[in-house]
Amino acid sequence: MSIATIFAAAVVSQAAPVGVTSYPAAFFAPAQPSTALDMINRVPGFSLDTGAAVRGFGGAAGNVLIDGVRPPAKGDPLDQILQRIPASSVERIDVIRAGTPGIDMQGKTVLANVIRRQDITAKATLTATGTHGYDGRLSGQFRLQGEKRIGAAELEGSLLAARFLDDGAGTGIWTRVDGQGVPIVRAADITKGYEINYKGTGSVELPAFGGKLRINASYLIDPYHYTQRDELMPPPGGDFERLDQRQNTAEVGVRFERPLGARASLETYGLQQFGRFRLADAFTSDPATAALTGDAQNALFNLHKSTSESVARAVIKYSPAASLSFETGLEGDYNWLRTRTAFVQDGAPVTLPAADVVVTELRGEAFATAVLQVRPSLTLEAGLRAEASRVASSGDVVSGRSLYYPKPRLVIAWSPDPADQVRFRAEREVGQLNFDDFTAQAAAIGTGTVHAGNPRLDPQQDWVIEAAFDRKFWGGGDATATLRHYWYSNVEDRIGVASPSGVFDAPGNIGAGSEDDAAFALTLPTDRLGLKHGQLTGQATFRRSRVIDPTTGQPRGISGLHGSDWEAHFSQGVPRWKATWGVDVIGQMGAKAYRFNEIDTDKIKTYVDLFAQYQPRADLTLRIDLLNASARGFDHFRQVYGGPRNQDPLIFAEARDLENGRFVRLTLIKQFG
Repeated sequence: MSIATIFAAAVVSQAAPVGVTSYPAAFFAPAQPSTALDMINRVPGFSLDTGAAVRGFGGAAGNVLIDGVRPPAKGDPLDQILQRIPASSVERIDVIRAGTPGIDMQGKTVLANVIRRQDITAKATLTATGTHGYDGRLSGQFRLQGEKRIGAAELEGSLLAARFLDDGAGTGIWTRVDGQGVPIVRAADITKGYEINYKGTGSVELPAFGGKLRINASYLIDPYHYTQRDELMPPPGGDFERLDQRQNTAEVGVRFERPLGARASLETYGLQQFGRFRLADAFTSDPATAALTGDAQNALFNLHKSTSESVARAVIKYSPAASLSFETGLEGDYNWLRTRTAFVQDGAPVTLPAADVVVTELRGEAFATAVLQVRPSLTLEAGLRAEASRVASSGDVVSGRSLYYPKPRLVIAWSPDPADQVRFRAEREVGQLNFDDFTAQAAAIGTGTVHAGNPRLDPQQDWVIEAAFDRKFWGGGDATATLRHYWYSNVEDRIGVASPSGVFDAPGNIGAGSEDDAAFALTLPTDRLGLKHGQLTGQATFRRSRVIDPTTGQPRGISGLHGSDWEAHFSQGVPRWKATWGVDVIGQMGAKAYRFNEIDTDKIKTYVDLFAQYQPRADLTLRIDLLNASARGFDHFRQVYGGPRNQDPLIFAEARDLENGRFVRLTLIKQFG
């Protein structure tokens, strides 16, 4: 198929509803995608957002719909759902921009809607991978998935068994110097980690009660193991740390939708999730090494956690005219968390703030949105969400409080011509409390660094204004520039919390702050540059933030916020060879965490992945990846003070410079049916 045919198909489809651009399966054919995820990654002007890991349903939304609706699942990430949809089952992908009447944008300015073919009655796919690590370790995965239509019912299911090597671990050098820069220790640092996944998913969708009912279920067993060994150079000696964790998650989700006359519809969602998590972190050091470093000879941290989330959501949509639509609804959530922690250092128990707590949250949200198409080139979206909750804790910390936040939103989209769109957004955003911040967490336990919990944490809030310009070109090209400014209140950062055992680092609110972002994205088809069937995509975000440090009283950036992120991807289909090749580059990123007695700096170096894919038949795909071709490394720096940074001197500074080797991965995908 010629690129002109593909270009024409995309352009013709663009004449559909205003604000919607359709890309048929033919548009992606030269790249020989295997899954819907491969196709999504090639959609011009679109970047996948898998959603936030938060409680509730509305706030966790990603930016992809499946057949016009959201999957009723949270424990099944959006990228995994897309990876299980064969490319041959996709009819087209619609890109929906803000202001499109009758579309629930779920707080996003751009959505992608994956429309599946209705003429496929049965299909099964087997995916097998094998990975060889730089240190000789092997890993791999087997995934079997299938879909079948029986009458009006649609069945889907998948089984996954996998072992993943942790590419954030590696080998390198650990150095520590005292406050005057005098060397204390130098050691070889050897770290290894791997994760195991056993996961089953299933769903059924069928007509019911005048509408459509879908039920999803999933169960995940997810152990992770990590070791770190330091071997002094010289004298002989060292220390060893071993971390083992296991997480089990079970989830059931239900979605029911039905029309309410010719102009209205009802969507309801229900979700129940249970989770159990266990972590054991053990550290040992020989006496000579402990005397040299000043660290403990042994330490043990244990955490047991149980969670539950129950969600119910109902949405009514009404469109009295083609240019006007309304949406209103309610969501209710009940969540609880139970934790038990224990920390022992050199045989002596250490009392931690918020070590054993029970946290409950009852939360409700009412929302309403109206979208008006003032004229074909101009649309307005106005909405209001009102959130009320009751958060309580018992155990080590007894507290309870009620919270209420209104969240207005305004979006204006102006399209002076089919190729250009200007978007403006103003919104009040309210973050969600992370229950994990309510309880103690392990860190560098050998040095006694354990982070305390803070059940009295308040959610971070902000007002944000955003302006974006989006231009389409060359039939598959897209360029977007976005500017944002945030005014923060109750910034979530790090504070010191006192206990009978001393002062510990903990999450906390530190007042007002601000952030400025500049984001750029480009999708460039390379046919006009002499590389047929090629596509270059890239995106970059630059951030600048400001808060007042609660310890020093001086301005600084927000803890954990990346100053910049960038990535670039190039792929080219070679139809006559039935092949595709490409390169993915993820740029260096870094962040600082400012604790009351410590400053941590993390830097992840540039990552490069090379791949080649061969598809001898439509139902068979072979692929090889050279992962981390750049042998990306990871740097972790710590500056540790004797107490508050504004009062006590620097005790030591240390650096861990880890280098990660290359991995080779082979993948086979076989489709049946």
